[in-house]
Amino acid sequence: MNSLASIKIGIIGATGAVGVETLKLLSEINHPLDNIFLFASERSVGKRIKYKNSEIEILETSDENLKKIDVGFISVSSEVSELLAPKIVSNGGIVIDDGSAFRMKKDVPLVVPEINQQDLDSHLGIISIPNCTTTPLVMVVDAINQMSTVEKVVVSTYQAVSGTGKEAVLELENQQNGNVETKIYDYQIANNVFPHVDDFLEDGFTKEEHKMINETRKILHDNNIEIIPTCVRVPVKVGHSESLCLTLKDDISINKINETFRKYQGIKLLDNKSVTPYPMPLLSEGKKDVFVGRVRKSINNAREINLWLSCDNLIKGAALNALQILE
Repeated sequence: MNSLASIKIGIIGATGAVGVETLKLLSEINHPLDNIFLFASERSVGKRIKYKNSEIEILETSDENLKKIDVGFISVSSEVSELLAPKIVSNGGIVIDDGSAFRMKKDVPLVVPEINQQDLDSHLGIISIPNCTTTPLVMVVDAINQMSTVEKVVVSTYQAVSGTGKEAVLELENQQNGNVETKIYDYQIANNVFPHVDDFLEDGFTKEEHKMINETRKILHDNNIEIIPTCVRVPVKVGHSESLCLTLKDDISINKINETFRKYQGIKLLDNKSVTPYPMPLLSEGKKDVFVGRVRKSINNAREINLWLSCDNLIKGAALNALQILE
């Protein structure tokens, strides 16, 4: 029996992509069925979802049902989070929220356990997890910060459609099968990429790019680090990748950097000695680690480190991070 067995866990957004992965992770640790409560939209209430050798019925998010849980994993829209999270907290429960509703609020910790679990000590009932692009970025920066200080990061993301949700995955599949109708995205995503994730803002960056900037600074407690992101949507179902160029304060050898990655919890280094020489979404899908590879220095600047990473945006980028926070 796992150490969390007595905790009554509610998954709000249980039929969504992250909710499905959260339930899988709970099954891996054999969390008791009687201590799992599933919630989704009104149209899903009453449906049953398989859990191990049994099923769990989806409940409505009534005040009475929310009182049954000790911890709520919320992975829904910001509007729903803002409505339900205070109710759970008022009942004496804790909320671990996957959305953007609370991330930048001063009294809400934004946590990646490998980096800043000490921030959990100050929570007032609501804890946020970062955007699925921010998590692998800050883990890499935190690892390197153990040897030097990362002063600047230029990052380009290659984001899977599952980051938008199950309907986006279906749209990609339909387009790959010849139906090029677009409902979720502005443009066809099959056989295409576009540098547009979330809304554009007046400065030319998108909301997603601003999330990476602001969340990184909050998690690392470093308002001086410069982050220059370009977020790109790619025709991949699961698995976000990122290309990073990091400017360090000091000249650190590649061997030392690689050794730090090898020792860092949650990062798996792939190099030329590996069976797979570099990270890819197909490799990271279903895995809990952030895969890092192609680590190299810039040709004309010994303080610049370039690398490539991939991770499962639904697992470490969301569900696993939330479960680690609870633990």
